[in-house]
Amino acid sequence: MKGVIEKMSNNISSVTPDISELSALCEANSKIDPTLYDKYDVKRGLRDISGKGVLAGLTEISEISSSKHVNGKEFPGEGKLYYRGIDVEEIVNGLTRESRFGFEEVAYLLLFGQLPNVRELNRFSGILAEYRTLPTGFVRDIIMKAPSQDMMNTLARSVLTMYSYDDYADNTSLPNALRQSLQLIALFPMLSVYGYQAYRHYHDNKSLYIHSPKPELSTAENILRLLRPNKKYSPLEAKILDVALILHAEHGGGNNSTFTTHVVTSSGTDVYSTIAAALGSLKGPKHGGANIKVVQMFEDMKANINDWTDETNVADYLLKLLNKEAFDREGLIYGMGHAIYSLSDPRANVLKKFVENLSKEKNRIEEFELYSLVERLGPEVIANKRRIYKGVSANVDFYSGFVYHMLDLPLQLYTPLFAIARIAGWSAHRMEEMVNTNKIIRPAYQAVSPRQEYTPLAKRVPTS
Repeated sequence: MKGVIEKMSNNISSVTPDISELSALCEANSKIDPTLYDKYDVKRGLRDISGKGVLAGLTEISEISSSKHVNGKEFPGEGKLYYRGIDVEEIVNGLTRESRFGFEEVAYLLLFGQLPNVRELNRFSGILAEYRTLPTGFVRDIIMKAPSQDMMNTLARSVLTMYSYDDYADNTSLPNALRQSLQLIALFPMLSVYGYQAYRHYHDNKSLYIHSPKPELSTAENILRLLRPNKKYSPLEAKILDVALILHAEHGGGNNSTFTTHVVTSSGTDVYSTIAAALGSLKGPKHGGANIKVVQMFEDMKANINDWTDETNVADYLLKLLNKEAFDREGLIYGMGHAIYSLSDPRANVLKKFVENLSKEKNRIEEFELYSLVERLGPEVIANKRRIYKGVSANVDFYSGFVYHMLDLPLQLYTPLFAIARIAGWSAHRMEEMVNTNKIIRPAYQAVSPRQEYTPLAKRVPTS
């Protein structure tokens, strides 16, 4: 394997000058005059200037609310997230009062449109437990033979390979689509964690642990059991991971990976191709990888600020971030702001209630206080520095990265954890698309290239 990789690297190196020249040509002839977007009223990113998305479909699966209406006018409001019409904060509060894990229940709600009773929940959890079995030899032949440093690529490859193990892979009937979706929901934790274990073994020379899931445990408990060498975890650790999974399970039909799910499903293709495409979308740092940047930003902040309680020093660091003078010099305060939410992200609000208790258990309360300080100062620094069209607040990535860090989860699994949760929402949207439409999604693009005549090869002038 090493020899093959070195050969590939040498080949890439040998063509770099040609690729650089062609890349420059591609860039020069791909630029579109920015004024044309205004001329043709094109919403870049399918969003208007305030961040509101272009209406592209209907869904009953979830709703995102970020405004209130007074006398017919719309004003920024506290963020709300509803799963099948139920406030997600009420869901988490109810599960907390009843001291239960809830990701499985939320997956049921998203898929079937109603909360399960005791018998239905037990049956559903039993189905997931039964499906937590990979095909014989899959770990050895697929996951361990080509370990990758990127767990999202490993996960996508595993999903695509599952096609070969499914005798009814191309059957797009609803019952078969549901069966496939439930299998993927059940298997995502194993595919992700085993992929990470294989990578750290072969690339970092670490001991290899391949634990089996236990059928009586929740998804959150099994993730911690699979990942840790001693299989141990505290009740609070499992609970807060369960809450994180619930909050990441679904977020409207318009987020990039879910919209990808709708688009690819509408073509009539199989579930494995659809979910692999969604994974490719989620992998992007502008979508699923944001909480990694939050953790890395705070590590840099802690290294460069002597007194974490000094508001002036913290505010100065945040200003340096915006001025591209600190951390990765991208001009961003990671974890701040959202395309839709303005005054608050309800997922961040819910997660923060559990974060403080976990920080106490982990003896990291000072870090929690630093996060809280940045959450308060960040919007003020941004508002003073930049023109903004709506409010700015901490988003879910702001605290989820801190949670995963306190759980000693490796950075490589942060985005796969997002996928482990979001596969529930993707599956619900895939079936909603299958049930309600028979048209392939095909938005329009305005052609703006000028007409030109064909030139015979012998008469073409060299470009360089």
